[in-house]
Amino acid sequence: MAADREPAAVMGVEDAVRISSTVDPVGMEQAAGRRWSWQPYAIVFVSSACIMILELVAGRIVAPYVGVSLYTWTTIIGVVLAGISLGNYLGGRLADRWPSTRLLGLLFLAAGMTSFIVLTVDRLGVRLPPGSIVIQIVVLVTALFFIPCAILGAISPVVAKLAVRDLATTGTTVGKIYAAGTLGSIVGTFATGFVLISRFGTHAIVWGVGLTLIAMGALFLLRRKTVALVLAAVIVAGGLSLAWWQGWSHGPCALETNYFCIKVREEDRNGERVRVLVLDRLVHSFTSMDDPTKLVYGYEQMYAEATAYRAADKADLRALFIGGGGYTFPKYMAAIYPDSELEVIEIDPGVTRIAYDLLGVPADSAIVTRNEDARMVLSGQPDRPFDLIMGDAFNDYSVPYHLTTVEFNELVARWLAPGGLYMVNIIDGPRGDFVRAFANTLQQTFPYVYVAPTIDAWRSSPRSTFVLIASDEPLDVGRLADIDAGDGLALLARQLLDDADLAALLAEQPPLTLTDQFAPVDQMLAPTFRNEVPRQ
Repeated sequence: MAADREPAAVMGVEDAVRISSTVDPVGMEQAAGRRWSWQPYAIVFVSSACIMILELVAGRIVAPYVGVSLYTWTTIIGVVLAGISLGNYLGGRLADRWPSTRLLGLLFLAAGMTSFIVLTVDRLGVRLPPGSIVIQIVVLVTALFFIPCAILGAISPVVAKLAVRDLATTGTTVGKIYAAGTLGSIVGTFATGFVLISRFGTHAIVWGVGLTLIAMGALFLLRRKTVALVLAAVIVAGGLSLAWWQGWSHGPCALETNYFCIKVREEDRNGERVRVLVLDRLVHSFTSMDDPTKLVYGYEQMYAEATAYRAADKADLRALFIGGGGYTFPKYMAAIYPDSELEVIEIDPGVTRIAYDLLGVPADSAIVTRNEDARMVLSGQPDRPFDLIMGDAFNDYSVPYHLTTVEFNELVARWLAPGGLYMVNIIDGPRGDFVRAFANTLQQTFPYVYVAPTIDAWRSSPRSTFVLIASDEPLDVGRLADIDAGDGLALLARQLLDDADLAALLAEQPPLTLTDQFAPVDQMLAPTFRNEVPRQ
């Protein structure tokens, strides 16, 4: 009797490794003697591509709330991997219990619906928990991206279960599935980073991902192949058209680039019309539309005084700006020193476009712009050295560390004329870890380094702006005190730390020199950003 039952038991095992669902809306069920050929690889290709698209989009979605830093990308990668890991485990369990194309349809449908959670961040607003910026980033990224990534992670095990028909070729089949998934991840990564974000923006991309996943779900859940295909096309095309028509896919940005969510708003400040440039979460510049010589920030006033100091020796200045932003100071110099040669290195062409279109840079301006990374530009040889090099490329949480190192400073020194000034503004907190390391690093290249906080009480302020000046010649502080750039303040001379105060600041901690191999700027700035700054 046992022998009589054995064939039935063997047949049961064979059935278990075949697709058990009787629902076959798109011809993907494996009938006897017919293989499920290319479909499983296409399925994991799409699901894996969608995961990577969401991962790349995550950095842009959360930037207006928590900035873009090493912590941000570490969290995004970790949360996405955690979601995939949990999804792989749960997907395997589900595949063993309900191995069917209907299960795939439900997973795709759920993944598509939960992808739209990402878009609620702008509609509902965000109140992050107080405390560590790391905790804030983890909470936000997990809330938005963990669930859709976990559901998408569950798809591959189900596909593998359905695709394996012969235990002798299990390795080959699963290997092909892994390869297809990896290829999808690669395509999703390159397409998003190089094409999709700059052409469509993050909100439109999320709509596209969500609707595509829902359409995939319809293909598996509907019984009639033709109806399923038509409905899937209608879902994607109709959904994207509706989202575009209603403005749901536009997002909050005036222009979204590969670098920033750029916003411009207009304000009335003391009866004066001012336009405000916001890059991600940082209010980067205020631009008077009536008076290009109007400066709002303290560091800009210090730049103006240092420029006047240098102009006393040379009227036809050559100035290089690392970071354009709202082009506030280039426009100021063009108005005050019309014979100057002005060159801006701004990595984001979108920022330059906004400056010309909305922030009052004349179309016939003599300002020359190079839309490249400053490190790459300065790696070349200058045609002629510059009298002034001004750095303003740091964006709130986002500090391009490669512009803080000894190696970069050595490049800057090559581009400076004798007696020229390298000025840079940075943000730091009352501990002064970053400004201390930055000043010490400058001292490795320049014999004369000066530090000026823009406010007196920086030790009691959660975050302050500092101007650092480096040169191969000493500043004449007495002469600098006679320069006020027209407002009677002489802010720079008043705020400069004297030699004793600077030495005391540098001696508070063991000296740290920032290099290309070791520049922990995110870690040094983390305490500065523990107090949440309201989103702009």
